[in-house]
Amino acid sequence: MNSRRGVLIVFSGPSGVGKDSVLGALMPRRKDVCLSVSSTTRLPRPGEVDGVDYNFISRDEFESKIADNAMLEFAEYAGNYYGTPKKWVEDKLNAGFHVILEIELVGTLKIREIIPGAVLIFLMPPSLKTLRDRLVGRGTETQEAIDKRMDRAKKEILQAGAYDYIIVNNTLAECCEQLDAVITAASLRAAHLKNIIGEVIDHA
Repeated sequence: MNSRRGVLIVFSGPSGVGKDSVLGALMPRRKDVCLSVSSTTRLPRPGEVDGVDYNFISRDEFESKIADNAMLEFAEYAGNYYGTPKKWVEDKLNAGFHVILEIELVGTLKIREIIPGAVLIFLMPPSLKTLRDRLVGRGTETQEAIDKRMDRAKKEILQAGAYDYIIVNNTLAECCEQLDAVITAASLRAAHLKNIIGEVIDHA
């Protein structure tokens, strides 16, 4: 990697909108991008791998990290903590990688406060009907659970204006292209490349 610091990217969107599919399509084409693995106190679900899907840790360990200011952001959902380890993210950014955090709105707003240069991207469904159809098509949840997810999705979508970019997931290929373009544009912002001015002058 080069010596330039990477860009911190927050990628959010309602459940079922296709975040994992989009990121899965993006990663093979961007060797300069890495995904942050969140830590959580909940138990692993069938098929989940520690260190890949999440870092599964105890509640005591998580609260110790909070006390040590070792979490970039964290939140509590349904009695479990979820958060982003600070050191891992900083190490990757300093190595020149662009780091993507796939987190919820609460964590996103915290990131905006502490890292103003972070780029916030919201993945939007083409319509609420399309989103519901995708959730139903999974065949993994009850109608009641789907209704709850839809209620939450509406609230999240209403907050999309707080993000820097909105990408509508019409097709996977188009969405991946747009996310790729946003990451490239974000890495070329003048505010992000202020140090290059001095480098150019010094090598006159």
